[in-house]
Amino acid sequence: MLAAARLDATKNGAFLLLLFHFHRRHHDARRLFSTAVCLRPPPFESIKDQALLLVQLQGHIARGHLSRARHLFDQIPTPDVRAYNDLIRAYSSPVAAADALHLYRRMLLQRVAPNNYTFPFALKVCSALADLHCGRAIHCHAIHAGLHADLFVSTALLDMYVKCDFLHDAAHIFATMPARDLVAWNAMLAGYAHHAMYHHALAHLLRMQAQARLRPNASTLVSLLPLLAQQGALDQGTCVHAYCIRVCLDHKVTDGVLVGTALLDMYAKCGSLVYARRVFDDMPARNEVTWSALISGFVLCGRMTQAFILFKDMLAKGLRFHSPASVACALRACANLDDVRMGEQLHALLAKSGVHADLTAGNSLLSMYAKAGLIDQAIAFFHEMADKNNVSYSALVSGYVQNGRAEEAFLVFKKMQACNVDPDAATMVSLIPACSHLAALQHGRCSHGSVIVRGLASETSICNALIDMYAKCGRIDLSRQVFDMMPSWDIVSWNTMIAGYGIHGLGKEATTLFLDMNNRGFAPDGVTFISIISSCSHSGLVTEGKHWFHEMASRYGITPRMEHYNCMVDLLARGGFLDEAYQFIQSMPLTADVRVWGALLAACRVHKNIDLGKRVSRMIQELGPEGTGNFVLLSNIYSAAGRFDEAAEVRIIQKVKGFKKSPGCSWIEINGSLHAFVGGDQRHLQSSEIYRELDNILLGIKKLGYQPDTTFVLQDLEEEEKEKALIYHSEKIAIAFGILSLSEDKTIFVTKNLRVCGDCHTVIKYISLVKRRAIIVRDANRFHHFKNGQCSCRDFW
Repeated sequence: MLAAARLDATKNGAFLLLLFHFHRRHHDARRLFSTAVCLRPPPFESIKDQALLLVQLQGHIARGHLSRARHLFDQIPTPDVRAYNDLIRAYSSPVAAADALHLYRRMLLQRVAPNNYTFPFALKVCSALADLHCGRAIHCHAIHAGLHADLFVSTALLDMYVKCDFLHDAAHIFATMPARDLVAWNAMLAGYAHHAMYHHALAHLLRMQAQARLRPNASTLVSLLPLLAQQGALDQGTCVHAYCIRVCLDHKVTDGVLVGTALLDMYAKCGSLVYARRVFDDMPARNEVTWSALISGFVLCGRMTQAFILFKDMLAKGLRFHSPASVACALRACANLDDVRMGEQLHALLAKSGVHADLTAGNSLLSMYAKAGLIDQAIAFFHEMADKNNVSYSALVSGYVQNGRAEEAFLVFKKMQACNVDPDAATMVSLIPACSHLAALQHGRCSHGSVIVRGLASETSICNALIDMYAKCGRIDLSRQVFDMMPSWDIVSWNTMIAGYGIHGLGKEATTLFLDMNNRGFAPDGVTFISIISSCSHSGLVTEGKHWFHEMASRYGITPRMEHYNCMVDLLARGGFLDEAYQFIQSMPLTADVRVWGALLAACRVHKNIDLGKRVSRMIQELGPEGTGNFVLLSNIYSAAGRFDEAAEVRIIQKVKGFKKSPGCSWIEINGSLHAFVGGDQRHLQSSEIYRELDNILLGIKKLGYQPDTTFVLQDLEEEEKEKALIYHSEKIAIAFGILSLSEDKTIFVTKNLRVCGDCHTVIKYISLVKRRAIIVRDANRFHHFKNGQCSCRDFW
């Protein structure tokens, strides 16, 4: 009898020996094994009392009183496998998963042998936690117990490996199962769908019907439909819908909600909003997820107004957003509609319900404020958030960049790194444009290095951002290197590279790339033609630009938009064809807006055509200037003609209407630090040295024949005062500082927020000759590469 007891203890101890999978130390396993052999079951007073406790335990679990159930469980002297199973199953949700695993370990310690009900519950916990280590340990336990081939256990193992992203192991389990039911087939299908293995999923579905003769149920379709939506497989999705109608899956209340939601989500993501709405309207019942799916579909298709109306209808029906999904959709609609007032109301509503504390909802609120330009509100809310992730930081970085506060974007990124939050592709796509905005090449290179280290350098969106950044930092050669090394291109890649060539005045290179794009089978879009015509404009390629404008409609079937007409006016006007540009505007099928007339007005200033400038300015006055730029242009024209009273009158009107002229500002990067200057700036620590250098430059270039062009001074001043005003323009100050700070072999790279004036352009050409320095200036319109007294724009800008 004693031998039998020891044999029984040894058999149960086999489970304890396997606990090294949890403890990971062999000596612990041996200790536990020895303990198991020596343990004796504790005495209990009454089997009847224990049975009563078990009934009470099940009652607490059924009512959801888990804390009471656990307290009662701990009072049972020798809980049996059924008691353990009941409580482990109750704890199998992700929230209480740790308690479930603790109970499973305690069960083994007390020599209670798990059965074919225990293993599925324990494996469900591992699936919820994606805990592969514990899952593999329980798999070993099931093998030692001889239960691994049980249908329920093997299905749970299959699901665990799927959820832990070990699809190969899941497929092996499925292939070796002695018998499979619909649940097992569905679990494997869900695995293929989760990993976006479209063709495997369809083949698996066909085998399920042909070999196993099993008909898909609601769970099958709920797994399959999101995959079809992801692939844009509308035809297959329509076939699934037809099957649902045929077998009445869409009429059962529970199945109808699940399948109907998946169907309308599929239609919406495939761009078929009409059918998505029909499915929604025909559903026997709807829940919040259903409404969220439809709202999300309208947002995805750019139908923001309808999306927001749906959200309000949802609230009017008495539904409350317990999950943040519908809130996120509504906030995205607010951001894209610029409906800040409604967004603030949503914020208040979320605060009352407590949903705003959810990370997803919080990130949506943060993004809404940032996109709406309310960066201060975004910052305040960011600091209020209890939890933050890389999405939170990305939203704030993007908000800073979009609102012209690039330097703060870098500070947020540094804080993100200090908090050990790893940036993802979205973060870097938001940050890299900050380098472009500031023309901070060193920061841009650091960002490039960061994406390489993090394995993100092959992401198309990041490569596109890098192409744009290097182009705007004056290194079009590095832009082309990034472009050539990309594993794949999209239309944005080609457009960005063409536009990069354009702002550097490399119109022929832009045209060559455009032809290469066509030869590789990429169809140009409207943005492509904006880029190519603009490139021709910046390079003086008037004939070529006119050719591509006509080809756009006749060959590619793209109807010109206002932006295309604006580019054409700019092309003709810059080339000196002012009358042709004027006639072109008159013949446009669209009513010219202020931007189109403004392009012609800018050319009137450059080519000193006062009469046409007056006519164009009258047209702008009738339309109402949409910004300060056109006031400045008109004032410039009058000033250049010496008509200072009229120039002053324009500036007075500008002030009355609330348009402020942006001060000229230039900045230069020296050893990773940015230095900004405005006209006549005296705030820099080296101001005295800078102005001495400028005075010496002025003396030197006058000996070579330089004469200040005082028509670029807008005030009625004496000639000597005008010359002083000219020499202290911000770009000249920045270049002088660059001469003082950089060795002679370094290129001086200056960025200006406005268009470089004619006098500055002339002076910089002289400086490049006298100082034998390569100088690059990026103004509001394009790049100017100065070398040996010449500029790459050939005085055409």
